[in-house]
Amino acid sequence: MIVVTTPTGQIGRQVLDRLLDAPEHATAGIRVIVRDPARLSPRVREHVEVVQGSHADPAVLTKACADADSVFWLVPPSPRADSVQGHFRAFTEPLCAEIAHGRIRRVVAVSTLGRGVAENAGQISASLAMDEAIEATGVPYRALCAPFLMENLLGQVQSIRDAGMFFLALAPDRVLRTCSTGDVADTAARLLLDDTWAGQEDVPVVGPDALSPEGMAQVVSEVLEAAVRVRHTDAAEYRATMVRYGASEAWARGLADMVQALDATGCYGADVPGTPESAPTDFRRWCADVLRPAVRA
Repeated sequence: MIVVTTPTGQIGRQVLDRLLDAPEHATAGIRVIVRDPARLSPRVREHVEVVQGSHADPAVLTKACADADSVFWLVPPSPRADSVQGHFRAFTEPLCAEIAHGRIRRVVAVSTLGRGVAENAGQISASLAMDEAIEATGVPYRALCAPFLMENLLGQVQSIRDAGMFFLALAPDRVLRTCSTGDVADTAARLLLDDTWAGQEDVPVVGPDALSPEGMAQVVSEVLEAAVRVRHTDAAEYRATMVRYGASEAWARGLADMVQALDATGCYGADVPGTPESAPTDFRRWCADVLRPAVRA
């Protein structure tokens, strides 16, 4: 049995689609944990078991993880959380308890680059602490370590379309490694369907590009056939903007700390090698396949 968390989320939804497309899913069995089953597609509801609730709820997780061979694990963002570390712990501690009771054989989780480098890095630090807690249980574990997700730009489609601009709180002239959520999902599904691996490893998921934000803007301009530029925002402005859009002070501060750490350490930077086996999608292809249709919708 494969258990999938966040099955209606950006990455979890794609993981579930990949699993359902694979012939092995009929014998493996798939179970999802979802707050609102109505958000699942008819195809999903027909072919998976549904456990309603949050995977931060120990009772829900215990029910979902009965006879679980593998679990796809993702801590969903919560912009109104009053503590970044507390939010991650609220999900991770019930998972570790299930592992301790022997109900889970393998875990594949979405994490981040930055292990051993990023400190006081907000959401990055919280994600790496999650990895450490899960690894301490001894369970076979694969942490999918992604840099900046290309899909983060989808939240700025209106600005790209109407103002010819997107905003990043990262140095505009330094390389920012990226990857697509589709590549993360492909890698996760492959590992979930493979029952031969053991041990604990990080799996970097880093796209082939070595673009700066300014370079990204140039690619976006070429694909959209319209001038698009990037505007740099400093950490303080970024924090204030997130609060203005409804984030808690703690969540916004975590994001500001994260971008400052990224600039300081370069853990999403030029020294990070690409991983074509797990992240073949380049930024230009993603802009053509995903961003352009979104802008034109």
